[in-house]
Amino acid sequence: MSRFIVGVMGGGETAAAEHCKMAYHLGKLIAQKNWVLLNGGRPAGVMEASARGAKDNGGLTIGILPDRDSRFSSEYIDIAIATGMGDGRNYINILSSHVIVALPGRAGTISEIALALKNNKNVILLGFDTGSLFNIYQQSGLLHPVSTPEEAICVIDNIRKKQ
Repeated sequence: MSRFIVGVMGGGETAAAEHCKMAYHLGKLIAQKNWVLLNGGRPAGVMEASARGAKDNGGLTIGILPDRDSRFSSEYIDIAIATGMGDGRNYINILSSHVIVALPGRAGTISEIALALKNNKNVILLGFDTGSLFNIYQQSGLLHPVSTPEEAICVIDNIRKKQ
């Protein structure tokens, strides 16, 4: 069986310091579980912080880049996949991940959450209040709001046990 891949999505250049701190800690916990961290691969915000957290703790990281050139990836990405697809790379992020953790972000992150839910992927909202936008998915059990990286890992463990 292939390694378990956790997609970590969230704000880029506009990410708040507190969200980057959570992303770093989440990346650390993902690495400690020996899971693979997948994100958008760029050297910004949640992407950079989560990849750095995983790398600092011996984890494997994959970055799915919107660009045609992998030289635009974060230094904390082990496997940089240049797509040249712009926002279309969000499909690859979602479909390649077994579960998604979304930290606060803007339209790109919202689109990744929507794509994940549309494709019956479990989404963990880490400190990300999306209001009532996705309530039906929370009721169906696909959407899991949490407030700490440790809670996110517990939810992922529970999801894995059910698979």
